[in-house]
Amino acid sequence: MKKDVFELEKKMLCEKAFFSENTAGRLYPYRNDDMRTAFMRDRDKIIHCKSFRRLMHKMQVFLAPEGDHYRTRLTHTLEVAQIARAIARYLRLNEDLTEAAALGHDLGHTPFGHSGERALDEICPHGFKHNEQSLRVADKLENLNLTMEVRDAIVNHTGKLKAQTLEGQIIKYADRIAYINHDIDDAIRAGILNKEDLPKHLTDILGETHSKRIDTMIRSVVAHGLEDGIGFTEPCGEATMELREFMFSRVYRNRKAKSEDGKVIEMIQHLYDYYKKNVDKLPAEYSKFIDEDGIDRVVCDYIACMTDRYALAKYEELFIPKVWQYK
Repeated sequence: MKKDVFELEKKMLCEKAFFSENTAGRLYPYRNDDMRTAFMRDRDKIIHCKSFRRLMHKMQVFLAPEGDHYRTRLTHTLEVAQIARAIARYLRLNEDLTEAAALGHDLGHTPFGHSGERALDEICPHGFKHNEQSLRVADKLENLNLTMEVRDAIVNHTGKLKAQTLEGQIIKYADRIAYINHDIDDAIRAGILNKEDLPKHLTDILGETHSKRIDTMIRSVVAHGLEDGIGFTEPCGEATMELREFMFSRVYRNRKAKSEDGKVIEMIQHLYDYYKKNVDKLPAEYSKFIDEDGIDRVVCDYIACMTDRYALAKYEELFIPKVWQYK
């Protein structure tokens, strides 16, 4: 049955696509599956792992927002996957590889978004980068044994890094398209921005509405083609980057939106110091790696895997005095 899928890929995908039968394999052998390709299995492994479920309780931009409609790290991941699959389909690339990488790209993200990431980067002797932590979660903490191609796409989805496959390269652009636009939506809902605040010379290029901007950006990536790898056409690319800088200046560094960041850093510091001094309080699923990786690495793993509300609950349990009651 899987041979039928391979044959279907040869008929449907373009010559620059990564074909499932050409995977470089996994870190260690894994049983065969006659129904699913390796990338289908990776997608399923990721969706069913604990770290993926925890993303539903990790913030995107706003700390503990009031209201039901703000994005979380999970809804962000799903939006990235949808955009990535759309691009892969238009370009006739491997959708299963693209989707698996998109779903796994933020598995290692910290509680409290990029504020938590910055806190751990400052505290941990080895530093902290969420893309590297996502790969560590997949490889070690969750033991997902993903394919080399999905692993490469996960760790190379951010900054100036570049994935080896075209499918992997899509994730960086899908991630950017998703967070710029949904963060605008959330910032307007939070009263940080008004629709009229968006620079008109950028909305003239990209679109006035959420859906129009996403459509414009996806079409730009598709129009760019595959000759020089995945990218934006101009002027969409420059406008997208300028809109991203606008979001950094007006939202991501906004005092109102980030007013609690200092408390986040202090809380994570206290948790880190506590567990480093009280190794016996670490769950066995983490402490078992101490001899191999060291205390700092393991404490970092534990805190990075926490959801926002779990980190707050542990902090309250450990450091906030309980109300004394006379009985």
